[in-house]
Amino acid sequence: MKYIVKALVMVTFFSLMGCGLGDNGELIGVQGRSPWFHPQPYGTVYIPTGTFHSGQSDEDIFHTYIAPNKQISVVAFWMDDTEITNNEYRQFVAYVKDSVMRNELDYKFDAEDEHDDYEILDYEQEVLEEDFYEEAGDRYYYKGSERYDHKKEWDIRKLDYTYTYEDLRAASSANYLDNNRADFLVKKTEPIYPDTLVWIRDFTYSYNEPMARQYYSHPKYDDYPVVGINWHQANAFCNWRTKWMNRYWNSIERPTTEVWRLPTEFEWEYAARGGRDHNMYPWGGPYTRNSKGCLLANFKPGRGDYMSDGGFYPVRADSYFPNDYGLYNMAGNVSEWTISAYDESSHQFTHDMNSDYQVTADDDGPLTLKRKVTRGGSWKDVAYFIQNGSRAYEYQDTSKSYVGFRCVQGYIGRSANDRR
Repeated sequence: MKYIVKALVMVTFFSLMGCGLGDNGELIGVQGRSPWFHPQPYGTVYIPTGTFHSGQSDEDIFHTYIAPNKQISVVAFWMDDTEITNNEYRQFVAYVKDSVMRNELDYKFDAEDEHDDYEILDYEQEVLEEDFYEEAGDRYYYKGSERYDHKKEWDIRKLDYTYTYEDLRAASSANYLDNNRADFLVKKTEPIYPDTLVWIRDFTYSYNEPMARQYYSHPKYDDYPVVGINWHQANAFCNWRTKWMNRYWNSIERPTTEVWRLPTEFEWEYAARGGRDHNMYPWGGPYTRNSKGCLLANFKPGRGDYMSDGGFYPVRADSYFPNDYGLYNMAGNVSEWTISAYDESSHQFTHDMNSDYQVTADDDGPLTLKRKVTRGGSWKDVAYFIQNGSRAYEYQDTSKSYVGFRCVQGYIGRSANDRR
């Protein structure tokens, strides 16, 4: 009997060895890593990996020089189905206000790692704005001659967001063994409150003061695209959104996802076409009206005519029909920032794999590198600018009443349909 028991013990031992409790000297990889599939972020649609022909889709010979036809392959990503709205951006502003209050009121706790020499904000405790106003209001609220009608208002000049990112392009051109990682860390501080005065500044001899007063702050416009955001502020928003999401994944001890960022101009164009190659507009046809004569986007159909399409200024971010990928307002409403630098000839020298011309110019850099590509046209543009292949630009430190943005997140894996 004892020989039978001994045999059973040996069989059990070797069976357990085969299940991963031992490696038998074989190459089996690190064990205990659970399968992971990229979850779909709320409010996004999946843009599959594919190939398309970028560039002009009409017979505009002159503009073919700055947007020549080019076949490009793009890897999959998630993309916001609408432009970032006033209320979504307001969440970012509220976070910055909350962080300012916690820093001032010392709502912090030591990091868990005893070797860390910094403190992090404690988001578990409630912070009362009244307490903050009594203790630090003199520094963060309008006071004295800047205050009127007994209003208690934040000084928007104090709403700065500071973040750090790793410049991988700079690191890739250097020998990392001979350099300190700190050499490639970039720290930036950006004022993040939207410039509401763009409504007045953009249009000479035009009465738009009501929009300057109400568009960003009034609940009526919560679901309208945020404007008055420059390229740097859009990137700061993407960084905050990444940290906000990763904070959740870390709290449940799950792997983090890719960073949020602005799309490249070719990712944007690929998504706008909705899987229809060579199409002039996101809805596929060469016309701006449907069979019933209704305009299909928010733009300027004719001289002095802003209302024929149903919108005078920007309209709700989910207005009109989406394209075949489920994206709203890829033509018209507001133009959208991309991460790409603008160059008239960039189509001719960028790679045909995930094409991009991504150069960040500091304040002393070349003037041309400060121009960033905008796509999609806006509510104040004529039909040419809402075509899929049309390119335009704005300077990275400028904000406009007709430029907004949407974010993308690179897909981790082969395909959303591939569950292996």
